[in-house]
Amino acid sequence: MVSRNAASDDFRKQVLGYGLTTAQILYRMPDHPSLLQTYVWQNYDLFPKFPALKDFLDFWQQKLDGPLFAVTVAHSKLIKPAELRAVDGVFRLH
Repeated sequence: MVSRNAASDDFRKQVLGYGLTTAQILYRMPDHPSLLQTYVWQNYDLFPKFPALKDFLDFWQQKLDGPLFAVTVAHSKLIKPAELRAVDGVFRLH
């Protein structure tokens, strides 16, 4: 028996306009400030304001010791309008 709420939360977010957001975070090591470390964060978020990413970065700055150096963001909507093109004719083979 299948539940009526069979769709996952991730799919619901995609239908509401969320897209997959990946952030590469470079931060300084707390004990060795001259060294940079990489952290990759990935979640569903809304373009262009990225509220989930902003919340995560605020948490990082308030609770974690490693100061941020750079953040690179990539975003892709996973549910897009279909790409259609017109067909000029039909070819039949024997």
